[in-house]
Amino acid sequence: MKAVVLDTDDHYRTAELDEPTPGPGQVAIRVAYAGIQWGDTMVRSGHFAVPRPFVPGFEASGHIVAVGAGVDARRVGEAVTALTASGACAEVVLASAVLAFGIGTMPLRTAAGLGWGVPTAYDLINTAAHVRPGESVLIHGAAGSVGTLAAQFARLAGAGRITGVVGTADRADYAAQFGYDRLLLRQAFPAELGDEKPDVILDPVGGPTRAIGLRQLAAHGRLVAYGNLATHDPVLVDTNDLLMDGKSLLTYNSNLLSRTHPERLADSARRALALVADGSVRVDITTEYALEDLATAVQHLTDGTTHGKSILRVA
Repeated sequence: MKAVVLDTDDHYRTAELDEPTPGPGQVAIRVAYAGIQWGDTMVRSGHFAVPRPFVPGFEASGHIVAVGAGVDARRVGEAVTALTASGACAEVVLASAVLAFGIGTMPLRTAAGLGWGVPTAYDLINTAAHVRPGESVLIHGAAGSVGTLAAQFARLAGAGRITGVVGTADRADYAAQFGYDRLLLRQAFPAELGDEKPDVILDPVGGPTRAIGLRQLAAHGRLVAYGNLATHDPVLVDTNDLLMDGKSLLTYNSNLLSRTHPERLADSARRALALVADGSVRVDITTEYALEDLATAVQHLTDGTTHGKSILRVA
């Protein structure tokens, strides 16, 4: 089969590899499209240490062509979107059957845009932060795949004021179509919030942004950390200070959840998928790349020039 391989010299190359065979609890998927996400940048940079050569890709849509032991054989032929441990940038990829979700009549191209972002955004709002009707929500990375989805899930949860934080004016223009009440440039945060204290902050940035956010939270507010885009330097927090105002610092790690409690992630993914399928939530695929252009796609994501969701056309 044809695949993209990240080699020991940090370059992507196309190669011919043997098709993988599903093991117990796994399915093999003939890939139509692969999703591109932040984990791809972390693998290339070496932050996620993986053995090289490595077939990248953590999200796929396509049809199941084989199943391993313990998986219903009737799933062969099913159209799915899947969360994978690796290998989606290839003509065939293996995935846990639990994390391969039937998509019915949804187009495979649309399904490729769901990836990890849709269940992550759903869980950030509904499981981690438990957004309540009327609460104010502030979302960093507002123009990204998770941010644009989280704004929509927050609105469905009954949130009051939804504020997004972005890096540039053009990203603010893009994010405006996803239901934000207000968009701030990063350099204006938190000054332009004035006296406003968000009930919930979603923070994939880390570093000083996280420390400022904790100070900015309303009483009984929740900050959910789910990444470190800016820096991996630790943020030190005095729990006594949090306790005095009833504030909470929470974390969310979908990759860990997929390994420890995959059924929980699967439940959220199915709930979120249903909202996409009925039109309540929109996944915005802004760019489609050819398989050979993976390096360009990952670089654009790294540079912050990507809006919404990018996908890779495999078949």
